[in-house]
Amino acid sequence: MTPETIPFDRRMLEALVCPLTRGPLSYDADAQELVSKTAKLAYPIRNGIPIMLADEARALDN
Repeated sequence: MTPETIPFDRRMLEALVCPLTRGPLSYDADAQELVSKTAKLAYPIRNGIPIMLADEARALDN
């Protein structure tokens, strides 16, 4: 298994919150992102590890 194929452990969602709003996150498997609808940000997941830094997050269009 290469680092790019390491899957995200969905059980992490129970412990993770948005670092800006402390609100819940949803998992977007296709984009490999954790989405904060409140902050309108999508945090990337790289090599199975969520990158919970606002500077690394992608702004959502809506």
